[in-house]
Amino acid sequence: MVTLQAMIDDLKKRLDPATVGMFACHNGVVRATSRSGAPATALDIDCDRDAWDRVLADVRSRPGIAAVEAYLHTGRRHVGDDVLLVVVAGDIRENVFPVLEETVNRLKKEAVKKEEHLS
Repeated sequence: MVTLQAMIDDLKKRLDPATVGMFACHNGVVRATSRSGAPATALDIDCDRDAWDRVLADVRSRPGIAAVEAYLHTGRRHVGDDVLLVVVAGDIRENVFPVLEETVNRLKKEAVKKEEHLS
């Protein structure tokens, strides 16, 4: 099973510690309600892999960023299940936090396909 901690541990083994002063993470889960407030039971998740790869290639090139890794749990996901995991490693928070936010937003907009199942 892929976890944020496993992703961080892998990056710590691969990255030059001189370039990494922090890791920032996102762990998206299935909510019990839709954005409109309607009760939800599950999400069906799929991914446009070409768009996914394009987004990651772009954000990995940003100043101060040593690595960006992301994992998407696809298929049927139920309330409380993990969906999108993102780890950004970089030098300082002024570089890392904006890239984390942009990565999550762009992956969700450009690559992640989801269908909500409402109660």
